Amino acid sequence: MEYSTIWWLIAGVLVIAELLTGTFYLLMMALGAVAGAASAHLGMSNHTQIIVAAVLAAGAVLVCYLVRKRRPARLPATGNRDVNMDVGETVMVEHWNPDGTAQVRYRGATWTVIGRPGGLPASGMHRVAEVIGNRLLVDKI
Repeated sequence: MEYSTIWWLIAGVLVIAELLTGTFYLLMMALGAVAGAASAHLGMSNHTQIIVAAVLAAGAVLVCYLVRKRRPARLPATGNRDVNMDVGETVMVEHWNPDGTAQVRYRGATWTVIGRPGGLPASGMHRVAEVIGNRLLVDKI
């Protein structure tokens, strides 16, 4: 069996493994195997094929890692304005209960609001910071 065929089989196995696991880094390793196959087609020695595949795979994994690390962390869906239209809206809290909750009218329904832990409950306007289940976590404006 030709070495290029072995490299193509390795690349195929890595792509299938990526599809089963969802690990993007396996695609980068498959790129290294494709480079190994290309170097085998060019008639390079076995050691050179392995070095080319390893360098390209390691470089692609490193670039992928660095790009992901530089991206800002995603907000959880409960506090992300792009996912939840209630985040950032304002509500009027007139009275806080002794347990740290309050009832407010918002969007035509009665909602339970809770304040941030450690904050003192005060009546007035509050901004919705997160939606946790069916409760609104609010910050005093």
